[in-house]
Amino acid sequence: MENQQIKQIVMRELPTIMQQDPEVQRFILQLSRQYFADKEETESRFDRVLDELRRDREENTRKWEENQQELRTMREEQNRKWEEQNCKWEANQATINAMLEEIRDLSRKHDSTIGALGARWGLYTEQSFRNALKGILEDSFGVEVINVTEFDDEGEVFGRPDQVELDVIIQDRTLILCEIKSSMSKSDVYIFERKVRFYEKRHKRTADRALVISPMVEERARQVARKLGIEVYSYAENVDPALFS
Repeated sequence: MENQQIKQIVMRELPTIMQQDPEVQRFILQLSRQYFADKEETESRFDRVLDELRRDREENTRKWEENQQELRTMREEQNRKWEEQNCKWEANQATINAMLEEIRDLSRKHDSTIGALGARWGLYTEQSFRNALKGILEDSFGVEVINVTEFDDEGEVFGRPDQVELDVIIQDRTLILCEIKSSMSKSDVYIFERKVRFYEKRHKRTADRALVISPMVEERARQVARKLGIEVYSYAENVDPALFS
């Protein structure tokens, strides 16, 4: 009988024999254990695999929680440092702002002081020059120098009622109206021209000459003066020696 035939007979008869003969069952089971794990061993292996998976999951969970805690700690530390830096920045900014305000206050005080000194210096200079001019002309040339202050009721000069001041130089029949200022702008020239017209109208006499004497005269002021026929003298060398001869 060939092996193939034997194999077919065994496969056909073996299930029935195992059901009827316990000894054959034990033999087959014992034989199969050499190649396959039984139910208990399989369950044991499965339990071990589950235990390993559970331990791995617990370990991963622990590590994840540790990482999360570390991240939270780092975030809290970063926030704390950021708040400290922000507080320092705000404190520094407040200090800088206070220093800038002090500097601005000092600057305003200095500007006010310098402006006041400049204004007083200009007034003193104008008055000193006026007194010198009056003394020289009256003592040396027999010229009458008068500082005239009159009230403009109709506001012809300044656009509202106010006092109008002019230096008037009279030599024989010659009438010269003069403006002495520490500086002369374009608007100052226009105001002086209105002062001249105001004086001429009030005294019913036309001025022979209108003079501006100032160490600082803007170029635009010079242009306006030329257009209005006003003579400008900024420096001593510009004064005509024959003016009062």
